[in-house]
Amino acid sequence: MHRVGYLLSDDFQLMSLATQAVFEYANLVAEKPFYSIEIFSIAGGIVRSSLGQSIDTRPPNSPGLADTWMVAGVNKPLETTPSDTTLEFVRKAGQQARRVAGVCTGAFVLAQAGLLDGRRATTHWAYAAALQRLYPQISVEDDRIFIIDGSIWTSAGMTAGLDLALGMVEKDLGTDVARSVAHKLVMHQRRSGGQ
Repeated sequence: MHRVGYLLSDDFQLMSLATQAVFEYANLVAEKPFYSIEIFSIAGGIVRSSLGQSIDTRPPNSPGLADTWMVAGVNKPLETTPSDTTLEFVRKAGQQARRVAGVCTGAFVLAQAGLLDGRRATTHWAYAAALQRLYPQISVEDDRIFIIDGSIWTSAGMTAGLDLALGMVEKDLGTDVARSVAHKLVMHQRRSGGQ
């Protein structure tokens, strides 16, 4: 069973959770529970989305709770500073997990934790220049849907997070499963063009 953990913070972008549908449909296509999903926040308990919905989360007792960590973005990444505890957790996840993904502006959390140092990354086009300016040690590519650099994945925006999750399914279960998942979700297996 491949365990996917979502790390949320207050004001997280609700669309980050849409990527769970890709893993759900991968399970259906594979006809077995290949992925399990859990939702976490550093303190656990209720976390509110940027739209105001509340979601109950578990505290992550260790980075080893998931093989893949999906770090959700927020609407105002330049005004939001993750806690030291969050950054320490993300650093440890980067060392222990199979992969860590920054969904949309979740790339800023990965950057602040140092996981993007010396790597290629992307984020939403509206914030790409700021990510490059604030973290010059990152090679920001502002016209990519998603980027894989080693064990670190980043996506351009919220819907690009779906593309990223589908890329994970393709890596884990193969092209045929990914194609079938994309067909069931009425999305392109590989989008042409960039942002």
